[in-house]
Amino acid sequence: MDLLRAYGDDDSGEEDESMDMARPITLENCATLKMSGHPGTVMVAPDVPVENPAHQVAVFDPKTKQINHNPTYEQLFQPESGPVNPFKSANQRAQKNTLTGYVEPAHINEFHFNREIRSFDTLGYARNPTAEAGNEFIGDVKAAEANQGASLMDSKKTGGEKRKRERNMDASDLDNYTGPWGRYKDEKAVAVPDAELKKELDEIVKKRQQKSKRFKKEKEEEQHKADETTTLHIKQTSDYQGRSFLVPPAFTGVNLRKDAVPDRCFIPKKQVHVYKGHTKGVNCIQWFPSSAHLFLSCSYDTKIKLWEVYGKHQAVRTYAGHKMPVREVQFNNDGTEFLSASFDRYIKLWDTETGQVKNRFHTGHIPFCIKFHPDDDKNHMFLAGMQNKKIIQWDCRSGEIVQEYDRHLGAVNTITFFDKNRRFASTSDDKSIRIWEWEIPVDTKLIQNVGLSSIPHMTKSPNDRWVVGQCMDNRIVLFQLIDDKLRFARKKAFRGHNAAGYACATDFSPDMSYLMSGDADGKVVIWDWRTHKIVAKWKAHDNTCISARWHPHEKSKIITAGWDNVIKMWT
Repeated sequence: MDLLRAYGDDDSGEEDESMDMARPITLENCATLKMSGHPGTVMVAPDVPVENPAHQVAVFDPKTKQINHNPTYEQLFQPESGPVNPFKSANQRAQKNTLTGYVEPAHINEFHFNREIRSFDTLGYARNPTAEAGNEFIGDVKAAEANQGASLMDSKKTGGEKRKRERNMDASDLDNYTGPWGRYKDEKAVAVPDAELKKELDEIVKKRQQKSKRFKKEKEEEQHKADETTTLHIKQTSDYQGRSFLVPPAFTGVNLRKDAVPDRCFIPKKQVHVYKGHTKGVNCIQWFPSSAHLFLSCSYDTKIKLWEVYGKHQAVRTYAGHKMPVREVQFNNDGTEFLSASFDRYIKLWDTETGQVKNRFHTGHIPFCIKFHPDDDKNHMFLAGMQNKKIIQWDCRSGEIVQEYDRHLGAVNTITFFDKNRRFASTSDDKSIRIWEWEIPVDTKLIQNVGLSSIPHMTKSPNDRWVVGQCMDNRIVLFQLIDDKLRFARKKAFRGHNAAGYACATDFSPDMSYLMSGDADGKVVIWDWRTHKIVAKWKAHDNTCISARWHPHEKSKIITAGWDNVIKMWT
């Protein structure tokens, strides 16, 4: 106190002295005196903290995951110091460790978790996993109380009783012996739904069937079966000796045996007969095998007709069963059956005598050409050139596909056998000719020339040495068979007709002295085989002459078919 009085007696000024004397002596004044820096000042009291550290904000960053001391709950969850955003609500200002709020991490044993989730799925209740919940249940609380909180892991049956079987283990009882595979005692042998459910199920099954490909295919086949009819135009199918009309007649005056070939052929000079019966253009005509006393024709009117060559020159039978124009027909070796390919995507096997359809072949694509295998032991097989660039090999007996030849780049137009029927050649819209081994789906040779157009029709010569093809550049090109190989004769060709754009059929005379073809103007053109010069040309039809065939046993008889709905015979 003496020192304080001496401090007041200092020469610092009256004004300061009066102010210092007026101040009360407190801890704050002592601190001020200490900081004043006067010489000789002595601080008699120790430093004392102004605020209690227990009431200060804990030094803790809520964003960190590590705490270096053990704070209390109040310190840990005390709001952060500093200015407060006035635009945020209390929930937004609260501490968060997730995007939507604060999640308290917890750990649960895998066994307990599986026990509770399975109990909840099966029994409908489980223990509440919240820490504050205690011994509380969620879900079906009443069931939990009734079962006293028993879970699936407890020794209590939660499933049904095991079903018992009707067993008879006596092996001597042959009629009633069941063994361990007997029926359950409560098993129902027949389950019959009620009327409403049955009606609903029937509608569902019906819709599924209508959408299935199998149902559509069966429905199409049924429609085709219903549309398949045949008409016989002669009074009797057999003569007084019981011989069918497929047997060659004996009164023609012409040798109709298979090996009978005329020595010298001549150009026909006049029209003998006109076959009328088709209502639209004729596409194809085929001689009856061996005898050629009948011929078959198919037309755009979806019908196929069998005609007489001798006698009354009338139609023998009409075959109707296609819904779209018939593209081509082909006899088997003995003429008892024939194939028809139509634009309705069906190939049908007909019985020539009865007109019955024996089989139907369908792939969903249009067949452009069909060909039976010429050998008698393989005559039940046939090839079909399809629009989808494939050649399909079918078995007539089973109706199944045996092989697929898929190498062409366009629709297949013709198929021609050669080399003792061990190989065949096919032409396509891709302007190429491919050689195939029988039943080997890889082509062995490709004939493709810059000046070679597509060939829609090919014919093999009677002596099996040449193959001619109707080309789309108004030529008939030649291919020579030398040493069982097909070689393109580039320098030889027949010209002088207009067949571009039409698949006009070509044919040889039986003695190979002439080559014949129709053209787009309805004309028939005949060339000399040796000189390649035109020896005859006349107007045969009012529209395109699509096919011309020379009779295999007569010197000068030919038939021509055109798109003017008629077939004409010349001699």
